Amino acid sequence: MLPRTYEGNMTETIRWGILGAANFALNHMAPAIHASRGASLAGLATSSADKAAGFLAFAPDLQVFDSYDALLASDAIDAVYIPLPNHLHVEWTKKALAAGKHVLTEKPIAMNEAEFDDLVAARDGAGRLAAEAYMIVHHPQWHKARDLLAEGAIGRLIHVDGMFCYNNGAATQNIRNRPETGGGGLRDIGVYTFGSARFVTGAEPDTVTAKLRLENGVDTFAHVSADFPGFTYNCVTSMRMFPNQRMTFHGDAGVMTLTTPFNSGVFGQAEVQVEGAGMAVTTYRFPEVNQYVLQVEAFSKAARDGTPYACPLEFSRGTQRMIDMTFEAGQEI
Repeated sequence: MLPRTYEGNMTETIRWGILGAANFALNHMAPAIHASRGASLAGLATSSADKAAGFLAFAPDLQVFDSYDALLASDAIDAVYIPLPNHLHVEWTKKALAAGKHVLTEKPIAMNEAEFDDLVAARDGAGRLAAEAYMIVHHPQWHKARDLLAEGAIGRLIHVDGMFCYNNGAATQNIRNRPETGGGGLRDIGVYTFGSARFVTGAEPDTVTAKLRLENGVDTFAHVSADFPGFTYNCVTSMRMFPNQRMTFHGDAGVMTLTTPFNSGVFGQAEVQVEGAGMAVTTYRFPEVNQYVLQVEAFSKAARDGTPYACPLEFSRGTQRMIDMTFEAGQEI
């Protein structure tokens, strides 16, 4: 476990503010903060009364600030969630830390690995918790998968397969389809196919090869192969394919598959299936788990008392390194 690098907040409840009224914040993270133990949704920074109305509908005591700076200056806010476009993440994470706030920033928290130097320095200098909003490592299905692999449930790991696709081709103005906002499939969903394999195995890739399809300067399809110590890896991410997601870990004594690895409760029910000798299949099911609530509760607890956090910047840096390796090795098709 990484050493603690921040001071706990001694207030009983962590008071959260959100920078920007993004749809994802409205539909997922704001309700999760509102529902979490040890957390309260205290502030929202937006100049749009119409956008604020959706948040006030379920959090009527929410204080609305007319600017990001005003929210960061408030003593009524302990922690901020940042769902801004990718290219703004580093800037506003550093500003929030400088304002003395704990910071949970949407993935990818940075645009390249080198930017983590400033983020780590800002975190350590502020004595606050800063992390990427990487909710899957808080979901019990991923802890089960990691434990099963470590226990030898599929024997020696030989190969990992990943798939995460959706189709937003018609949404030409979506930030994921725009290079100036840090768009592209690898930054949006490659963090999951890459990071989940790293989380379960604890390993880092030695080499990466990739085939990329680009539109308007952003990757819309990526076929990535990698060599990890002791096993190989293959994945497809795409913003132009029918929705699909799956992660499979192939061993010499069994196969472990996560059928809804990333959007549990939306794409389907979270399940970990292990197939072993004699075609025997054991299924571990995780109904009604809200991974966003678990993420907020874990972050709030870490901010409150300094408990080690499951996704520190050092972990996110490793995923960003793999994304960088993919872009560097990528051949356009």
